[in-house]
Amino acid sequence: MDDRTVRAALQRHWEASDANDFKTEHEIYRDDAVLDYPQSGERIRGRHNIQESRFVQPNKKRFTVRRMIGSGDLWVTEFVLSYDGKPSYTVSIMEFRDGLVAHETQYFADPFEPGPSRAHLVERMDEA
Repeated sequence: MDDRTVRAALQRHWEASDANDFKTEHEIYRDDAVLDYPQSGERIRGRHNIQESRFVQPNKKRFTVRRMIGSGDLWVTEFVLSYDGKPSYTVSIMEFRDGLVAHETQYFADPFEPGPSRAHLVERMDEA
């Protein structure tokens, strides 16, 4: 699977995630895929369980992809995941095997106010 094909599959995945199209969203995963959430200490095994965990999530979700980078079997997506309008800055690391995601790790970070001690050194970034 070449990089252009993987990028297109990732784009389809994130667009389906944003649209709550659970079937299309999970086509990118192997049947035996593993999803890790290090911040909560959770590991979910198997595409079916990954899909079910997202289906039962009660919050309204929106995904805004900021960038996707990678090549070969390792891809990273930075995005803003909003639950009920509250943003969480998120990084997804996907490891592919035979053209499908074998392992994904997601990290989440809540926004915070900038530190006044460095105000003279920074410029404000555009919001997601």
